[in-house]
Amino acid sequence: MFEGQPKGLYALALANTGERFGYYTMLAVFALFLRENFGLAAGAAGAIYSTFLALVYFLPLFGGAMADKFGYGKMVTIGILIMFAGYLVLSVPLGGNMVAMVSMIAALLLISFGTGLFKGNLQVMVGNLYDAPELQDKRDSAFSIFYMAINIGALFAPTAAVKIMEWAQTSLGISHADSYHFAFAVACASLILSIAIYYGFRSTFRHVEGDKKKAAAADLKEEEQLTPQETKARVVALILVFAVVIFFWMAFHQNGLTLTYFANEFVQPAAEGAQSMPFNVWNLVLVIVIVYALFSLFQSKKGQAKVISAAVIAAALGVLCYQYNQAQGTEMTIAAPIFQHFNPSFVVMLTPVSIALFGWLAKKGKEPSAPRKIAYGMLVAAAAYVLMAVGSAGLLTPDAQAAAGDGKTFASPNLLIGTYLILTFGELLLSPMGISFVSKVAPPKLKGTMMGGWFVSTAIGNFLVSVGGYLWGGIPLWIVWTVFIVLCVLSALFMFIMMKRLEKVCK
Repeated sequence: MFEGQPKGLYALALANTGERFGYYTMLAVFALFLRENFGLAAGAAGAIYSTFLALVYFLPLFGGAMADKFGYGKMVTIGILIMFAGYLVLSVPLGGNMVAMVSMIAALLLISFGTGLFKGNLQVMVGNLYDAPELQDKRDSAFSIFYMAINIGALFAPTAAVKIMEWAQTSLGISHADSYHFAFAVACASLILSIAIYYGFRSTFRHVEGDKKKAAAADLKEEEQLTPQETKARVVALILVFAVVIFFWMAFHQNGLTLTYFANEFVQPAAEGAQSMPFNVWNLVLVIVIVYALFSLFQSKKGQAKVISAAVIAAALGVLCYQYNQAQGTEMTIAAPIFQHFNPSFVVMLTPVSIALFGWLAKKGKEPSAPRKIAYGMLVAAAAYVLMAVGSAGLLTPDAQAAAGDGKTFASPNLLIGTYLILTFGELLLSPMGISFVSKVAPPKLKGTMMGGWFVSTAIGNFLVSVGGYLWGGIPLWIVWTVFIVLCVLSALFMFIMMKRLEKVCK
């Protein structure tokens, strides 16, 4: 998995981890902040939330075009500085008046524009590390590692948001509404760490930042090998993939909207014993350690490495047993944003499993193509919402739940945990493979723009996330989830119909 990867991959991945930690800390509580601080209805909060997400993923199109002209490294640096200014504004508590609303919108615009310069261009630089012929076969696994690093940042974000808000309320006497701004301030600190990593290890990836003279010569040489027809075929194939993944992101990013509403309104508000253990992020970290140690145990060729791996597994299991004993008879309150740490934890856990599985299939000559993996990912996402539809069948509508008083109906936390697990399988099939596909297939002079196109599709999907917010109210929950099932299944069918055309450009 990690063997033979260039050092620049890890430097870029860690720089991205710092930025993503701040972003997901802010995002974990943002929808709830909109409703509590400004008194917005679910639909109005959803519209702001989804518009912000759309901008975050739409603006990389412009960031990519600018990087194609001025260089990737410059845009990444400028992007971090602009994002920092946005998070700084957002971290200032101004109440719930019009001034506060205007300041928040200005902050969101800065964050989204800065992310547009940073996010896509950093990923293009990762792809450029693997343009050398001897590294081509490591491209997919590299993006899986890069994607895992993103989720390491996201893993701790919900806990950081909840804990710093609790600290502000209990230690500083800050009101619950104003404590949200402390969570937003965490993002400022994370960006300082991100820029420090970027410049501290710049020597390992400086050759892919975008020296325009060298890059233009290399691009021209590769461009000459493509006929106009081949260039057009590649662009068309990418656009077809972009069109399909819109509906995956529409369904997937319900995690910050309707799935968070569900956690806040329909999930049992407390847990005890073994049920409470997954809500402690450090227990999830221990499980992750066990997974990686197991891989080391079976893949290491040296006896000493096997002994160390076995000792790590034993120690982690021992701590988990201790945690289990401590949890008996103890009840803990479940904060809705905490559910958002399950997806990134599952990504980190399952990435080595995914890489090992596809590596095994590749040796047998049976590894699915990137477009086929994307289509499978759509079907898996549909399966996640099938679980939600079945689990929600006996629950009240959101409006009825709000008015029920002591007659409220609740679901087990395991319903959402299971849904996030299945969605993660779909994400691992679609997201890192899609980014790898773009970096491989995009014509050289259009790499930044085409990576921006990938994010535009994500942006449109994120904008459509608001559909879930507008459905949240008087409609039975199983109907809400069925909307996402239908869209994901239809998108997968479209991919399978176009599969020959898509796979042709991969060769």
